[in-house]
Amino acid sequence: MKKMYRLFGLLILVLLLAACGSDSDDADQSDKDADKGSDTGVVEIFSWWTGAGEEDGLLALIDLFEETHDDIEIENAAVAGGAGTNAKAVLATRMQGDDPPSTFQVHGGAELNMSWVEADKMEPLNDLYEDNDWLDKFPEELIELVSEGDDIYSVPVNIHRGNVMFYNMEVFEEHDIEVPTTIDEFLEVAKVLEEAGITPLALGDKESWTPTQILENVLVAELGTEDYGKLFAGDIEFTDERVVHAIEDFGKILEYVNEDHASRNWQDSAQLVAEGDAAMMNMGDWAKGYFSNDLDLETNVDFGYFPFPGTDGTFAVITDTFGLPKGVDNPDEVKEFLTFLGSVDGQDVFNPLKGSIPARIDADPEEYDEYGQDAMEDFKTAQLYPSLAHGSAASEGFLTKANQAVNIYVTQGDIDNLVDALQNAAPEM
Repeated sequence: MKKMYRLFGLLILVLLLAACGSDSDDADQSDKDADKGSDTGVVEIFSWWTGAGEEDGLLALIDLFEETHDDIEIENAAVAGGAGTNAKAVLATRMQGDDPPSTFQVHGGAELNMSWVEADKMEPLNDLYEDNDWLDKFPEELIELVSEGDDIYSVPVNIHRGNVMFYNMEVFEEHDIEVPTTIDEFLEVAKVLEEAGITPLALGDKESWTPTQILENVLVAELGTEDYGKLFAGDIEFTDERVVHAIEDFGKILEYVNEDHASRNWQDSAQLVAEGDAAMMNMGDWAKGYFSNDLDLETNVDFGYFPFPGTDGTFAVITDTFGLPKGVDNPDEVKEFLTFLGSVDGQDVFNPLKGSIPARIDADPEEYDEYGQDAMEDFKTAQLYPSLAHGSAASEGFLTKANQAVNIYVTQGDIDNLVDALQNAAPEM
């Protein structure tokens, strides 16, 4: 009988220990689940915004978001260097390895659609646009840049303009120069400046895209926006006589750039304009942010601006956008951030610091300086066209070959070689 009691007691003890072990295991698992759940409150923002102005805008954007969303933490995963080249290489590795960031910076147009949407790496965001009544807050042409078929895949946070000429106002006044409105007028002005010992056009093509940006604007000056679009849709060939004529004009423009262009980046060439050693430069309006924020120059006092000659009434669109990659752990939190990006508050805290204008057409103009207000008005009324140099007009494969061919043309000036190279690369558009 005593043995029976002992066995019974041992059985009770074993059951109690097992129960305690089970409780402990459940608690451990609950702790793990809690830890995993806390990770979903982190939204990783992947970009190449590390320079002056753009980093200031990004940090202000993050700060305002976290003030109003204390349950979501933002991880700033910006990658520096190469005007986005380094970041895009890291992004490609992560996306191909099924390790996407929560959301990432990507230019609207071909860079978004051909790189990631066609690869089935992105979630559509139609519900976000409908829930926030955004379909009439962004221009129709802009929504088309971030769409494939009937689905919308990213949220534009800003607009940069690629067909802007910035100029040193003192140089223009000293030499009694009027703003050129056509390429022929530009060439006449350039000759006057050169004879006066001033470099007419500053160029820094240490990074390969800068002369391509000039070429795209010369193409629009020759073709107009409609046929420019047809060129990159494959409906017009690069052997077209108008394209050849545009390349000839491009070559004439290059005769007036600084001799050390290959050793300079765009900021270095902007300094030439700021110091009066060069008169003009064609650059996206991030250069306006650089003039104002880094060099402490005053708009329409120290530097002015005008549309690239021959492109008045048009607007070369470069838009930074963010979408929702497939496979992220916390899509609801990411959508909260994307909703903020698309809001008036989000766009108005970011863009004045970045030097860009808001993608929304109902943002507050009073938040922007004179340049920003002028650009906002033009954006509403101008004919929009996607930038080739910044990945919106054609695929990355075509752009890589185009940049290489354009840079060879800058040094060698062989029109036939450039035309042949672009035509041979055309199937990759």
